[in-house]
Amino acid sequence: MKLITTTERRRRLVARHHLLDRISSVEEAAASVVGFHSSDPVTVFLSCWARVEGFRVEDLDEAMYDRKSLIRMLGMRRTLFVQSPEMAAIMNDACTRHLAPQERTRLVSMIEDQAVASDADAWLEAVEAETLEALASLGEATAAELTRLVPELGRKLVFGEGKTWQAEVGVSTRVLFMLATTGSIVRGRPRGSWRSSQYRWALLDDWLDGGLAEVDSDWAEAELLRRWLRSYGPGTLTDLRWWTGWTLTKTRRALERLKVEEVELEEDGVGLVLADDLETPSPARPSVALLPGLDPSVMGWKEREWFLGPHQDRLFDRNGNAGPTVWVDGRIVGGWAQTASGRISVGLLESVDASAAAGIAGEVERLEAWLGDSRFKPRFRAPLEKELAAGP
Repeated sequence: MKLITTTERRRRLVARHHLLDRISSVEEAAASVVGFHSSDPVTVFLSCWARVEGFRVEDLDEAMYDRKSLIRMLGMRRTLFVQSPEMAAIMNDACTRHLAPQERTRLVSMIEDQAVASDADAWLEAVEAETLEALASLGEATAAELTRLVPELGRKLVFGEGKTWQAEVGVSTRVLFMLATTGSIVRGRPRGSWRSSQYRWALLDDWLDGGLAEVDSDWAEAELLRRWLRSYGPGTLTDLRWWTGWTLTKTRRALERLKVEEVELEEDGVGLVLADDLETPSPARPSVALLPGLDPSVMGWKEREWFLGPHQDRLFDRNGNAGPTVWVDGRIVGGWAQTASGRISVGLLESVDASAAAGIAGEVERLEAWLGDSRFKPRFRAPLEKELAAGP
């Protein structure tokens, strides 16, 4: 087997994820990483800021809400992604639509157990139909606006009864999530600023003329892996299973439809690459990047030691969500946070040379200027980020 060293893997990451040479559009940036994580709305904007030359908030807004060349949808591992409509169709067929049966069974069980309705199936079908009818009449609407037309959406369900984390959740939250998994509705414009996660909803077929393209399921599964391998390879079978959220059997079946080579990895044993993708970019000039929490360059692999080192506990929360990170030459060397005053505070976990330190300082200055008076906190907060954010 061909050996691909850790240094070579890092070079590939830097080049393919545009952590050195920025590109001209948000669409190119999304394609380069097979979509942006959108569980935290701030992530998408800061991931674009790191990769797109001269990026403005308006650039992403125009792509998502005017041109609709990017769309926010549920995908791998029940996670929100911002993708092109073409990629969303692949993701939907390979991952999202499989969530719907399980989600519906779970919701019906909760409705029955909590005596919301005696015939949970019939009640839920009626609420779904009324919700879609209301959304058709409004065009776009928030959950609160829909609830005014469909009062049953305001009913409450209890999660974790008797547990320390017990909470009440509106039926609207579960019904809208379920309708999103079936491809019936889509998240549109948020209320408020670019940092808001209170989205308006729209019918998917109205949002995209004709809805998502229909694709062959076998092709979609293989194509999803092909795109991951092109952007993230080499990776391990464990990486692929985790990123897709698939079973081992499904992952292997999809891989059989691709021309894939096994390679030797310095830290992870056997890796996989596309058969026509064995070359590594030539050494490039030094690279520095400040990436946000949940950035795909951090979250794209399960086995991350080759670029993360021993810093998991400092840079990830207990559920495995990454906080903001500082990168030098394709490896993570620390984290960063925005303080209440707007200052970007950096905490290095490894020593860096003078050139890298100067590059980090330059990125800090650039990010502070771009954010201006805007303030944010990551939705998922890592230990180092909390410590840094508490500073002046």
